[in-house]
Amino acid sequence: MAGAPAFTYNSRFPTLHRMSTFRTTLRALKHRNFRLFATGQMFALVGYWMQGIAQGWLLYRLTESATLLGLLGFAGSVPILLLAPLAGLWSDRANLHRLMFTIQVLQMFQAIALAALAVAGVIEPWHIITLAMILGALVAFELPVRHAYLLELVGGKEDLPNAVALTSMMANLGRLIGPALAGVTIGWIGEAWCFVLNALSFVIVIATFLMIHVTPTRRPAVHAPLWQGLREGVAYAWRSLPIRLLLSLLALVALLATPYMVLMPVITREIFQGESEEMGYLVGAAGLGALVGTIYLASRRFVPGLVRVIAGASFAAGAALTLLAWSGTFWVALPLLAVTGFGILVTSVATNMILQTIVDDDKRGRVLSLYTAAFLGMAPLGSMLGGLLADAIGIALTLTLGGASCAAAAIYLNRQRPRIRGELEPIYERLGVGRTWPRQAPNARPAPEECKQG
Repeated sequence: MAGAPAFTYNSRFPTLHRMSTFRTTLRALKHRNFRLFATGQMFALVGYWMQGIAQGWLLYRLTESATLLGLLGFAGSVPILLLAPLAGLWSDRANLHRLMFTIQVLQMFQAIALAALAVAGVIEPWHIITLAMILGALVAFELPVRHAYLLELVGGKEDLPNAVALTSMMANLGRLIGPALAGVTIGWIGEAWCFVLNALSFVIVIATFLMIHVTPTRRPAVHAPLWQGLREGVAYAWRSLPIRLLLSLLALVALLATPYMVLMPVITREIFQGESEEMGYLVGAAGLGALVGTIYLASRRFVPGLVRVIAGASFAAGAALTLLAWSGTFWVALPLLAVTGFGILVTSVATNMILQTIVDDDKRGRVLSLYTAAFLGMAPLGSMLGGLLADAIGIALTLTLGGASCAAAAIYLNRQRPRIRGELEPIYERLGVGRTWPRQAPNARPAPEECKQG
């Protein structure tokens, strides 16, 4: 990065080097607004994952239907596919802080409704699916707004990629902690209390939002018509080879790899003959792998080089998912799920980091809404397809098909890297991130491979 201080490694002072690396990994937390946001979201994300695990387990306990689990995933995510582009356009035009706060309040009401039905003992499958769809609609608006809001929280692009990685790290800490807590809570006192704990987490979320004070992004007084604005965003993304190929790979991963999470109750019972506690550990293993992925991405000082990382991560996720289908042993499945979680996370977050860096500010919300639609919006179709296939051909063949397809797509992306690099290098140079390594001291280590272009 232009103007950045030299980064050197002194073998006589490894502790200082580790401290520097630690500060680099958490550098976005120096911004007060981002610290407050991160605090509230950490509690919210633990509760979110507890609710997600509990509602899937409850629905499968009530119906014993993999198809309905697929429908649950479809209902919770299809609003993202349909509404995210509109939310992205809205986020390019509105006050992001007010939007985020309003969405958090509405999500709190959804959590309270689910908890009340479960505690009262009157909850039915259609309640679970309907409330999941409502939450999905709220998430459809939240995610593009959240991605654009990060720029206001850190006050500029310098720490923006790190903020993206740290936000994902928080999500995966929640993914690691939430399912484990959900598994224990379900086994001890039932699914309803997972919903109650999620509803209570919003007290902290609302409190932290009330303490955040940001400078709103200036918006034009006059906007293009709705459909013209949407077309501009889609055309902008399509004309860019890096954006087009990265979003295509991400959509394929979301369609064929991520449904394993929705099908986790089936995997737990049919492959490993486990119960809710085992499911919590399996989901937690995937969360641990994803957490390692976020730490790795947050520790990177540079965006150049991430395309190669994405190709390798998506291949690893596909291969691990294929092996998981035929592992048959619980303890073998744990590291395979960790690799799967790592690969999917790195693919999605590294794509986000590249987009946040190269996209024009006036189209940020719309392009990031396409990112949201490609990843979370394709998930409902994958969940529905995965549920139908699991009932028709078995869970093992379903996982194999998805994993092998992702690995093949990763190989194709890797072969396209020279073309992608040719388009990204001028953009990185213009933005001041094109240099592969800042100036080096005479005794500094050579530039690591990860910092090379492409």
